[in-house]
Amino acid sequence: MLPNPYTPGAGLVPSYLAGRDDTISEAREVIVSVAHGFPTRSIVYYGLRGVGKTVLLNRIEEIAEENLVLYEHIEVSERSSFKISISFHIQKLIRQLSTKKQAKFYLDKALSILKAFQITYSPEGEVSLGLKDNIDAAVGVSDTGNFQNDLTELFVSLGTLAQKNDNAVCLFIDEIQYLKDDEFEALIAAIHRVNQKGLPVTLFSAGLPKVAKIAGDIKSYAERLVSFISIDSLEPEAAKLALTEPAKKLGVTYTDEAIDKIITITDGYPYFLQEYGKQVWAFIKDNKIDITSVEAAYPIFEKSLDDSFFKVRYDRATPKEKEVMIAMAECGALPCTMAQIASRMQTSVQSISPVRGQLIYKGFIYSARYGEVDFTVPQFKQYLKRIQK
Repeated sequence: MLPNPYTPGAGLVPSYLAGRDDTISEAREVIVSVAHGFPTRSIVYYGLRGVGKTVLLNRIEEIAEENLVLYEHIEVSERSSFKISISFHIQKLIRQLSTKKQAKFYLDKALSILKAFQITYSPEGEVSLGLKDNIDAAVGVSDTGNFQNDLTELFVSLGTLAQKNDNAVCLFIDEIQYLKDDEFEALIAAIHRVNQKGLPVTLFSAGLPKVAKIAGDIKSYAERLVSFISIDSLEPEAAKLALTEPAKKLGVTYTDEAIDKIITITDGYPYFLQEYGKQVWAFIKDNKIDITSVEAAYPIFEKSLDDSFFKVRYDRATPKEKEVMIAMAECGALPCTMAQIASRMQTSVQSISPVRGQLIYKGFIYSARYGEVDFTVPQFKQYLKRIQK
């Protein structure tokens, strides 16, 4: 019995990471630069659900570790407090940087600034890892209540400590679209300041398509400070490798017809390719996957996506949000306008505009072009049509 080499899941690195060589190479250059004390532009990856953004972050974390760059991973959510999370993870980094005696002055300064920040933004002490009792909180530095100023001071103290220790630090922030506007603005400003001061701090983050527009709206210099890189579905050749390479290691081959059919059904989206590979594995015949295998696996593949990938998102929507999304699915070609959706619902654009905002915030839809919206989840339209039958 052959083990199944495919790994559909949230952020699970596939056994063969196809089609991302150039992206990973660019990330490696950033990591190597910051590891040698040269500040460089941070990176934001954006794209639909299931294209492998979290997988990329996880792979780049491995590169950071290989280059002795200290890092922390933060996943933002609708319900979590970014201000508490960033405090917690920066404290972990400061503690890792606390080993060199010659940097004690900068360590105490960083701890003092952090302590003041924690008192201001996590007064319950939820993130405490045991700050030195003899360290007094800095006054008037990172406790002003202006989050942009306070986060910037925290980043500068972290970067200075790293520099004095001949180290570098990297923050990985996933689901960055859930940051509130003031948090997003503060993060960009903080990264901007450490770059200006030549400090070895960089940021890799990932989010839905709306993040590039949000960042541009918030800070006019965002696109000069941060590289916004679109992550999309795989090109046919890369999609083929994502299917065939894991199977090849176990002596299993695909017919060309089977490969073409799976790529057509999945549109080359990495998560869908992994899911189809997992389900078709049960229909191997003589160490081969052919068109018959693909067709036999299709109902199981579709049901698995419906019961997990799609349903877990759909169930988070309110009845009104579901009504708007179903109207979107009935509009025809996507993206579509709010006027088209309102027409399908026999209501006004004004009445559904608040729901549009909620759906964008929750990450169901995004503004594809001015006045138009689309789903953040590939093939979500087809799913909505299936469950309406």
